[in-house]
Amino acid sequence: MAPNITVREIEKPDYPLLEDFLYHAVFQPPGQPLIPREVIFEPDVFVYIEGFGAGAGDCGAVAEIDGQIVGIAWTRIIPGFGHIDRHTPELAISMLPEFRGQGIGTLLMTELFELLRGRGYRRTSLAVQQQNPAAGFYTRLGYETIRENGEEFIMIKKL
Repeated sequence: MAPNITVREIEKPDYPLLEDFLYHAVFQPPGQPLIPREVIFEPDVFVYIEGFGAGAGDCGAVAEIDGQIVGIAWTRIIPGFGHIDRHTPELAISMLPEFRGQGIGTLLMTELFELLRGRGYRRTSLAVQQQNPAAGFYTRLGYETIRENGEEFIMIKKL
């Protein structure tokens, strides 16, 4: 585990960082050319951050190491890839690549689940590409696949 890690609720000054973290959240298969950063501005992707903070389901947690934000987990109730219904916030999580696999994501998710419970939410959903190793991470955190949508798993976790 990285030293001097702090996990806290996202704050308005953190919102501009969501663009970069959204790009890092896009699954990029190993050995393939990097997807252009502009992908985040496609409407079905940009919905994950556009106007963040204004919606009832907008909630998030950030992980900082020595003052640098290295990961963000956030939810929104949006017509996203993992949308279930208008009562279930959909999750996105992103870590800077050099901080992956160190347990920080688990800390982020634990904080986010507590924030969501505190707001009265009973579950959260997500979509993850089947070939993305993160699918195993979500399963370990208690997410269950409720359907498959093309190349993705649609998963929910009861809070």
